[in-house]
Amino acid sequence: MNQHFDNTPHKRLNILTGEWILVSPHRTKRPWQGKNETTHTLKKIAHDPNCYLCATNTRINGKINPDYKNTFVFPNDFGAILPDNEKFNYNEGLLKAASETGICRVICFSPNHSETLPDMEISAIEKVIEVWQKQYKELGSMPNINHVQIFENKGAIMGCSNPHPHGQIWAQQSIPNEVLKKTEKQLAYFSKNNKSLLVDYITQELELKERIIFENNTFVSLVPFWAVWPYEVMILPKRHIEHVGLLTAKEKTDYAEQIKVVTQKYDKLFDTSFPYSSGIHQSPTDKEYPEWHFHMSFYPPLLRSATVKKFMVGYEMFGMPQRDITAETAAKSLKAL
Repeated sequence: MNQHFDNTPHKRLNILTGEWILVSPHRTKRPWQGKNETTHTLKKIAHDPNCYLCATNTRINGKINPDYKNTFVFPNDFGAILPDNEKFNYNEGLLKAASETGICRVICFSPNHSETLPDMEISAIEKVIEVWQKQYKELGSMPNINHVQIFENKGAIMGCSNPHPHGQIWAQQSIPNEVLKKTEKQLAYFSKNNKSLLVDYITQELELKERIIFENNTFVSLVPFWAVWPYEVMILPKRHIEHVGLLTAKEKTDYAEQIKVVTQKYDKLFDTSFPYSSGIHQSPTDKEYPEWHFHMSFYPPLLRSATVKKFMVGYEMFGMPQRDITAETAAKSLKAL
């Protein structure tokens, strides 16, 4: 490892977006007199009669959930994007706006009200992955859908409005900002080198073994060199795969194992049901993107304990992201669990 990483302020490049992050490792020595959050321990119950997502319960719109045994997918009753918006374009000088259309869906991972991903069997997580595959294919094949974003907000502090373990899908006509940036960088590398940017990145990380958390036959999880969040993790297939629909049976099982191991490590880190936002970045669906290499990222806000969170404030809002704990230190902590 570079001798300056642990003690010297420096910046690191995110090769997927072209953006820089400031790393200030010396700041981990400062005493903490900032805000501590109150932690809430949720009662573990298999079925909550007042939960809108539990099997056989009635949702807010009056529809009754089926008695599902594995996963359950349904249209989001309060979708941020709607499929039948009135279309418009507004262009007045420097003021521009346009209508956006799409489809929002909810995926319940399990009928068990308290069973989060780290609690689920690998075979059950595989069923969740199968749903992701089917939804990506189904939604992506629709004529007015050009991108499918699969994600999960876990925990009330991440804005999750219902504790029943679930994820979401937002499929829309436009391709989002982050995906456009990653498409540009991956395409430039692929065009120059005729191979995946992330395949070469994984190769280098596996040689160094400084930020690797867990490796199995076909996947690897690591703290990216350019990580912004204190315990940010990326799960990547070793093979160049554009989207989840291309996973082999073995890769699907290995992917499920990676998700379980990473989320279990999170829960053990501060002995809490670890909050995060996770999301899958993969190729848009409007055409072929041979340069794309799909990956899943976890962005957790916990900094020093279950009660101390990382906020993006001050310099980070006006300058660039900044972190105190180096990616190497975070990876060492997670790997050891």
